[in-house]
Amino acid sequence: MSQALRGPATLGRGLTAFLLLGALVAPVVAQQNPAATSAGGQAAAAPVQTNCDVSGEWSARSREDTEDRVLLGTNPGDYTGFPLNDAARQFADHWSASILSLLTQQALPHPAQYIMRGPGPNFRMAKVTDPVSRQFVAYRLDGVYGRNDRTIWMDGRPHPPAYAEYTWDGFSTGRCERGMLVVTTTHMKYGYHRRNGVPASVKATMTEYFIRHGTELTIMQFTEDPVYLEEILARTTDFQLNPGQNVAAPGFGFEIADEIASWPEGYVPHWPLGTKQTEFAQTLGIPYEASQGFKEAMYPEYLPKLRKMMAEMPAKQTGSR
Repeated sequence: MSQALRGPATLGRGLTAFLLLGALVAPVVAQQNPAATSAGGQAAAAPVQTNCDVSGEWSARSREDTEDRVLLGTNPGDYTGFPLNDAARQFADHWSASILSLLTQQALPHPAQYIMRGPGPNFRMAKVTDPVSRQFVAYRLDGVYGRNDRTIWMDGRPHPPAYAEYTWDGFSTGRCERGMLVVTTTHMKYGYHRRNGVPASVKATMTEYFIRHGTELTIMQFTEDPVYLEEILARTTDFQLNPGQNVAAPGFGFEIADEIASWPEGYVPHWPLGTKQTEFAQTLGIPYEASQGFKEAMYPEYLPKLRKMMAEMPAKQTGSR
């Protein structure tokens, strides 16, 4: 075949390949550049996503960690389920629940890291709209202990800089992801993960997934804390829709009073340095190590080691007598 006859066919195949390549690349470019331009050549504003509606009145279902959440605290030395480092264990071992009787501690709300765990809470999730445009801009979460009510901004605003104010509820932003409300919270005050002294630092970042299944709501909480946690802390909490509920203001109007008048001025309740909280492990008959919040103890692979230590416990006790 002559060169003149092959030329148009080759050109046609090349043009077809070029158009096909363009069709394949265009969606990828669009995903990498979500701020796509409109027909008029101007950047289109990203709309607020509303396909993850979790508004309503929700009642707590304390099916997990009942002793911790319903009975207002847990045992000293019970750090099971936590990936604590040595600094966190030392802090918790020396923390005393009597500190809550101090005048400066009686009116404190629950910190954001603990607020959705217990006791309760029964809460209201309400939509907040702009007073002028009436556009949905945020969720308002009311009903938590001490009026530590939360605002979850849904309008795409950024988190403040590190030097901004830290509050009990922190600064929360939300987005919709596959039907779930995903909330990221920073700027939380120094608090605790459990009411037996397990600490939470101001450098903690919390990510929550609000997952709704009809009238059931599960909150999956992931907390990163480089000061006190060796790994991400993962916890779930369940709630049920309760349209007839009308949450009030638990903890509103705290009354501060001298609960223990015999304490000298300036006294701060604590356990002495070097204290080991062993009573919890001894009561359950488990190895002390297993109660100390080591990250390896959170995984199923720890069970063979736990069984081995428990099998050796009677022999050790017999040999020490």
